[in-house]
Amino acid sequence: MDHGNMHNMPPPSPSSSSSSSMANHNNSDMIVMHMTFFWGKHTEILFSGWPGTSSRMYALCLIVVFLFAVIVEWLAHSSILRGRGSTSRAAGLAQTAVYTLKTGLAYLVMLSVMSFNGGVFIVAIAGFAVGFMFFGSTAFKNPSDDEKPFESL
Repeated sequence: MDHGNMHNMPPPSPSSSSSSSMANHNNSDMIVMHMTFFWGKHTEILFSGWPGTSSRMYALCLIVVFLFAVIVEWLAHSSILRGRGSTSRAAGLAQTAVYTLKTGLAYLVMLSVMSFNGGVFIVAIAGFAVGFMFFGSTAFKNPSDDEKPFESL
């Protein structure tokens, strides 16, 4: 049976390993694909071998996921994506490009979280929260002329 690009999957059960093309692999070289949340720096996110086992690369991975989540929120609340007042083709193409970039980055964050690494999950949620706080909530916005602040009754 051809396993294609499944070299990071755990080996098959011992009963079927004799017919498997992965039978000669050393189990210590293989990374286990987790199906539940786990803690630790020994994980793979987005690319084979990244971040590996280095603490610095794991920290870089967490920073990248955090920044991707913040950028997704920034793009989601950008004036280009809302496209107020402009109906030109150029504005529509710019809006489509920003939407495509936002969606692609959001999928990369989703795939990162699917590694089931607890640290990656936490920084993704924190990135979305920080991004929303700065770009989507009213905490850091000045009300414009057409938007009136909420008034208490």
